[in-house]
Amino acid sequence: MNTCGIIAEYNPFHNGHKYQLQKAKEKAQADVMIVVMSGNFLQRGEPAIIDKWTRANEALQQGADLVVELPVHWSLQSADYFAKGSVRLLHALHCQNLSFGTDNSTDFDYASFGRFMLAHQKEFDKAYKEYDDPTLSYAQKIDRLLSNRYPSFTFSKDQPNHILGLTYTKENASFKQPMRIHPIQRVKASHHSTELTKEIASATAIRQAVLSQKEIKKVVPVKTAEDLLFYQVSWENYWPLLKYKILTSSLSELKEIYQMVEGLEYRLKSKIKEAKHFDELVELVKSKRYTRTRIQRLLCYILLNLKDEAVKNAWQHNYLHILGFSEKGQQYLQQEKKTISWPIISKVGKAQESIMALTIQSDNVYQLANAKITEQNFGKTPIRV
Repeated sequence: MNTCGIIAEYNPFHNGHKYQLQKAKEKAQADVMIVVMSGNFLQRGEPAIIDKWTRANEALQQGADLVVELPVHWSLQSADYFAKGSVRLLHALHCQNLSFGTDNSTDFDYASFGRFMLAHQKEFDKAYKEYDDPTLSYAQKIDRLLSNRYPSFTFSKDQPNHILGLTYTKENASFKQPMRIHPIQRVKASHHSTELTKEIASATAIRQAVLSQKEIKKVVPVKTAEDLLFYQVSWENYWPLLKYKILTSSLSELKEIYQMVEGLEYRLKSKIKEAKHFDELVELVKSKRYTRTRIQRLLCYILLNLKDEAVKNAWQHNYLHILGFSEKGQQYLQQEKKTISWPIISKVGKAQESIMALTIQSDNVYQLANAKITEQNFGKTPIRV
């Protein structure tokens, strides 16, 4: 079976995602579409608007054949770590093709870029460490290094899908048999567009519309519209819990949190008393050095009590948590499972509790947002479509 992988969050699943699945299948001539999907906490430091099982089901209804969870220790990360976990997972599943959306308007050779970065990685890492400007974010440093040294590979911070594509292909190039790359141009709505005037809108616009109780039926599949009527989750659901956690934690306890660096715990302890809501806290803490997204991820780590040692330990223990499959997806798993080296988890029980500890811990917190959110791990079996 010829397989094509997509790395996604589906927050929520919308018509643009449906289009991407269709086009990726066509371009790769795939028999099986594999989706590596973030669990309940996402790359930009926010909870998913609806839970992972609901989003996986929506994807399966619209063309995905196999949906596998990207665990929280990879999903809640900057672009390079997010890509590392996602691409490794697809390779573990023996995926042959990789497709992603791009907001880059030119005919960019992603595979060539991946090979180029792999060949110059040591030189690039050295240059990055020597780039002594604390006012620049990670993305800004990368942008300047590329534009100064390798002008044919420049990118804009306003192209988040393009940037992710670069990190995917860089990671993919490190494998002995890299996946074939199939970028798909975004259509009709940019990543941060807030318009709902056409049949394809950005996830940002849809989330804003949902939280404002506006009509979204034109821009999402019927199932997504129904699911979003049942409940929605946002950072405001967790604000009292986050505030309590920061107020009652000592500086030494906060220091143990993953990515708590350069005295940020002092700044948080100071600003938490001023902030009236989540967005205000982010605005009070962020700086030129620490972007809004970087602070949002840090606040997620605090909320979920993800400690530095635990996250780094989790990177060493790989597994494949199956959220759902079609008949073709199930056939593919049966065909490949004897040669897949990672543990395949189709039902979580006591035996899987230790390897999935951070995901289970995080999902328990996620459930606190709404009484309608069911158990997220124990006893759950893959969705069959």
